[in-house]
Amino acid sequence: MKISGRNKLEATVKEVVKGSVMAKVVMDYKGTELVAAITVDSVEDLKLAPGDKVTALVKATEMMVLK
Repeated sequence: MKISGRNKLEATVKEVVKGSVMAKVVMDYKGTELVAAITVDSVEDLKLAPGDKVTALVKATEMMVLK
């Protein structure tokens, strides 16, 4: 499978918080916390659990920085 996202970060799942439709997946990437919002169906399809090794794909069309 080819994916257009080029920012692939190897991470470890720290926490999965399921809501009714969406879930928050907290990951550790070299000491930095990454958080993704994905569907509960995706969490269940991937069988995500703390300790799992995953690849976080980051693709954004816009990024904002505030100070």
